[in-house]
Amino acid sequence: MTTARKHTALPKAQILIEALPWLTRHNGKTVVIKFGGNAMVDDELKAAFAQDVVFLRHAGLKPVVVHGGGPQISAQLDKQGLVSEFKAGLRVTTPEAMDVVRMVLAGQVQRELVGLLNQHGPLAVGLTGEDAHTITAIQHRPLIDGEPVDIGRVGEITAIDIGAIQALLDDGRIPVVSSIARSADDHHVYNVNADTAAAALAAALNAATLMVLTDVEGLYEDWPHSDDVISRLTATELEKLLPELSSGMVPKMQGCLHAVRNGVETARVIDGRVQHSILLEIFTDEGIGTMVVPDAQGES
Repeated sequence: MTTARKHTALPKAQILIEALPWLTRHNGKTVVIKFGGNAMVDDELKAAFAQDVVFLRHAGLKPVVVHGGGPQISAQLDKQGLVSEFKAGLRVTTPEAMDVVRMVLAGQVQRELVGLLNQHGPLAVGLTGEDAHTITAIQHRPLIDGEPVDIGRVGEITAIDIGAIQALLDDGRIPVVSSIARSADDHHVYNVNADTAAAALAAALNAATLMVLTDVEGLYEDWPHSDDVISRLTATELEKLLPELSSGMVPKMQGCLHAVRNGVETARVIDGRVQHSILLEIFTDEGIGTMVVPDAQGES
């Protein structure tokens, strides 16, 4: 009697089988992914991100990618001799700067991302929040020292129309959305925070998950005294932590809070510096970031 030969590929089969419960759970679900941070500027991370998103699509999920482009916008403004100024953590956006923002987001960052995704098949379609009135906004005037301040063409989202994105998803495509919005009267274009836009789209699409790529491992328990990452917290627990967070994490965590308070099952902040972090988060028991979940029934 001959013994069965031990196949070197067996570990691959075991890895795939380990993913089976997650594949079953997520099949047919919409997942909104905010693309940003280091993953946007490192070529290897960009390529791995594109592979992950296409894998999700072939694994039966419906990914939607939302992106900003802070570093690329700053570089182009410098090139054109326009000053990058920030107030209350937001870029002051003059009409001239808005032209640059629009050009960089829709004409550079989005094009590159669509190209990377489409190396794997005719999947990705780029659009901005302007297209088909996907994102409508009014001018956002942040409060500084209790007074509203005019910081130009920075938008606050007032409405989401998911028609165009839903049509693309129904057609098996991967929408890639630039965080630009139109005013309701169509007279103005606004620069919208991409974390906020991703959260608003996730809620409107009734997504199962919002994933926000960032340049840290997740939300730290007691930064800077400890680098222990909080792996899971409820909406109310997050709300209590918001005042203590660093300015860069605030829009990301506010976005996660908005998402889970508006029907999204989980919102996750994950480390975009780790190759294939999206797959690790969705298809493994451990996960690698911070997951925010809605409050249990009875919690406020």
